[in-house]
Amino acid sequence: MIDLTSKVALVTGSSRGIGRASAIQLARAGANVIVNYVASRNAAIETAREIRSMGRRAWVVKADVSEEEDVEEMVDFVQREIGQLDILVSNAATGGFRHLLDSRAKHFEHAMAINVISLIHLAKAAKPLLIQGPHRGKIIAISSQGADIALPMYGLIGSSKAALESVARHLTLELGDLGVNINVVKAGLVDTDSTRRLPQADAMFAGRTKKSMMGTRVLLDSDVADAVVFLASPMSDLIQGQIITVDGGAAIHV
Repeated sequence: MIDLTSKVALVTGSSRGIGRASAIQLARAGANVIVNYVASRNAAIETAREIRSMGRRAWVVKADVSEEEDVEEMVDFVQREIGQLDILVSNAATGGFRHLLDSRAKHFEHAMAINVISLIHLAKAAKPLLIQGPHRGKIIAISSQGADIALPMYGLIGSSKAALESVARHLTLELGDLGVNINVVKAGLVDTDSTRRLPQADAMFAGRTKKSMMGTRVLLDSDVADAVVFLASPMSDLIQGQIITVDGGAAIHV
């Protein structure tokens, strides 16, 4: 069993979806968790309440991770109030579902700011805390299969996720020798508030079992969170700059 007792984790966008599941699973493994949100305050408070019900500590922090100043203030809070950060999960994402040919520069800039540049802001601000502990610091970024395959009206998000994966690899060059592991979890199709708004979502969800190689079992946000917990643990110390796909095998065939 993975034991993250005494570790402190920050999960961005953890009021719902995969971010919430990651925060909950990290707490189940023993970690204390900083719950970040930008709009869904009540949902973030509920996530923190569930974490505290396990006997863990939880903090709720509002910050727009696309804004470098917000990220710096959030990490300043962590330094001032907690004095420790061992695990950073960069999960917050946006972009909207629209055709690339209907997109304007502001749409692309918004997607890149939240989905990609935020990881750089977070890594830069959190670096002093992540490298100070006796154990390796962990950064885990959440990607999606839209980084590799074309999906209807997913071009803005998909291209930003491809960029996110490249940024994670390059951050590994800069932080790996300082005692930090940076890896990516690429999630398959998980039923969340966001994916339910995908064009043709009903058809994609209906076809999940045909694509997966897990029989009737469907991919859950907790399955993705389990991979996050593994990468946050010392068991992954020799995994560096990699992408772990959690999709039940759906992406390996047509």
